Amino acid sequence: MTPSTRVLAGIAFALAAVACFATLDTTTKFVSASVPVLMALWFRYAFQSAVTTLVVLPRMGRRVLRTEHPGYHILRGLLLFLCSLFAFFSLQFMPVGEFTAVLMITPLVITLLAATTLGEHVSSLRWTLVAGGFAGTLIILRPGGASFGWTLLLPLGLVASNAWFQVLTRKLARTETPMSMHFYTGWVGTLLASLALPFVWVPIESWHLWGGLVLMGTMGSLGHFLLILAYARAPAATLTPYLYAQIGFAMLGGWLVFAHVPDGWSLLGMGLVALCGGAGAWLTVVEGRARTLPAAS
Repeated sequence: MTPSTRVLAGIAFALAAVACFATLDTTTKFVSASVPVLMALWFRYAFQSAVTTLVVLPRMGRRVLRTEHPGYHILRGLLLFLCSLFAFFSLQFMPVGEFTAVLMITPLVITLLAATTLGEHVSSLRWTLVAGGFAGTLIILRPGGASFGWTLLLPLGLVASNAWFQVLTRKLARTETPMSMHFYTGWVGTLLASLALPFVWVPIESWHLWGGLVLMGTMGSLGHFLLILAYARAPAATLTPYLYAQIGFAMLGGWLVFAHVPDGWSLLGMGLVALCGGAGAWLTVVEGRARTLPAAS
């Protein structure tokens, strides 16, 4: 396979992954209207953990359990569990498209964290993109508007948790394999959700809900595997702009399932978030090439 073909395959896997994540979010909004959030969350994690174990163990055996940082794996699993919890509650109160757009400011928040906690240099242009992403989020949420309430702060909690999750993922990726991280993260989430399951369990009689729960688990597992395949074939900076296609898939899901069409202000905010995020990925490529030029000469 040529390098260009590998990159195209990576882009295709990334687009398929975000389509799975948009389907997961749309199904979550549908299911959580009738099933307790923590119960739906348990099904989502238990399914992913079982599928991951069945796929990974025959290939890697006990090697998948080897780790230099078990504590970081537990913390990473806790952060992803918080992400899922915030996401499930957010989707009860927000349309899928708007929710996804707010979530997409995570890369910009990671830039902010890198500057404030890791001491990384951030250019003035990148700070402008961060400000633009936050402006787009404010346009979507519209603080002070008639529709604004405390529930619209839930996706911001998700963004914060997800940003720290990504920072920790970058740290663990130096010593751990992607499959090991995926394995531990799924089982930590399953164990956390299992603690609450006896207190929230309700009988499910509708086959639509059972189908939705199975679809949630399938889309979550498949989406993460596709993303791993994508990053194995193309650089993160190349793939990042295509991840914003999740906003379009989410809008499509919200329209098909809930007949929701974002208003003009929401579309403006979504476009601003996607533009700033995509420009941030382009800037990463430019800065990377500038760093390699002196070394090449």
